[in-house]
Amino acid sequence: MDSRAGEKLRALFSSAGGVHSIFGPKVADYVASRPDYPAALLAELQRRCPTPGRVVDVGAGTGLLTQGLLRVGYDVVAVEPNADMRRACDHLLGGLPTYRSFAGSAESIPLPDHSVQLVTAAQAFHWFDLERSRRECRRVLTADGLVALIWNERLATDPLQRALDAVLGRFGGEKWQLLGIQEQRAGVEQFFGAHPESLTWPHAHALDREGLRALVFSRSYIPARDTPAGADVTAAVDEVFDRFCDAGQNSVQVRYETILLIGRIA
Repeated sequence: MDSRAGEKLRALFSSAGGVHSIFGPKVADYVASRPDYPAALLAELQRRCPTPGRVVDVGAGTGLLTQGLLRVGYDVVAVEPNADMRRACDHLLGGLPTYRSFAGSAESIPLPDHSVQLVTAAQAFHWFDLERSRRECRRVLTADGLVALIWNERLATDPLQRALDAVLGRFGGEKWQLLGIQEQRAGVEQFFGAHPESLTWPHAHALDREGLRALVFSRSYIPARDTPAGADVTAAVDEVFDRFCDAGQNSVQVRYETILLIGRIA
């Protein structure tokens, strides 16, 4: 695997403002369609880093993982570079006493040295500058602190997911290729300085027609809805929905494997 995948990816998106900007127009679709994280994952994090404790959720986005961490008793600081995503996270969680959010990134975490027991990053590692984020995580973590990298990975063997991959590949081009699952985990050993422990769990959620559209349009590399290419995306997604829809539920079941890579930074 190419450990420079993140660098290549950031370069491709730089003309659109990079990670600080590209998800702004995607917020509503992100909220409407992205899956949460399974209870078994949160229980595993609690086992390794007992609550209460301070967690910084890097690349928190709209708060999908942050919400789960708060629910099981952590004091969570959400760090997110995109202002629109961060506002959505604040709207969801801002009333909770153990939640705070800041503008920042894995390379610039606005917290004091050695003040955090756990750093989490869900669906975000592929954006990291490996060496800068490695140094910054080491700086904010306590001596026994852990980093947890997390993905909801779409099941490549699932027929629905294979059909969605055809749509994503058709409209996502080179950016879709770089955001492939193998590339997302490139550089993990370089980041940790060792081979982290890996655990997996099955996960799934149901989406109606509009939810499946939103799932596809939430991808950073998919054209906007209100473009000619976006109309073509909608038609392609609707064909997939009609093919796999459970008529009784008027929905499709989107299956994932939740992956946790966890360890200390050497």
